[in-house]
Amino acid sequence: QVQLAESGGGLVQAGGSLQLSCVASGLTFNAVDIAWYREAPGKQRELVAVLSTGGYTKYTESVKGRFTISRDGAKNTVYLQMNSLKPEDTAVYYCNVGTFISYTQKYYAGTSWGQGTQVTVSS
Repeated sequence: QVQLAESGGGLVQAGGSLQLSCVASGLTFNAVDIAWYREAPGKQRELVAVLSTGGYTKYTESVKGRFTISRDGAKNTVYLQMNSLKPEDTAVYYCNVGTFISYTQKYYAGTSWGQGTQVTVSS
């Protein structure tokens, strides 16, 4: 059974940085496509970043140039480095293991979700 655990959230001022981590059990991150999502109050869960098994990355437009998704196979951990944070980045962030289809550029979320980690950016 896949279990995901996110951490690293917190309260930060606009312009600041945070690094989120997601540790997995029951799978090897090097062998799967992974993604970070976020859910702000009153909004639908939004796909933020994708990292394929081949190392391809994709970001939603609003975070391009500011966020970086990466993984450490030895630690079986996925990261989301978030720089130049804005108040609109405030949300609960979740990691997910799913399927990325490169020729359609679509990511299909898997069914396992962690508890999420809260990111709050003050203005």
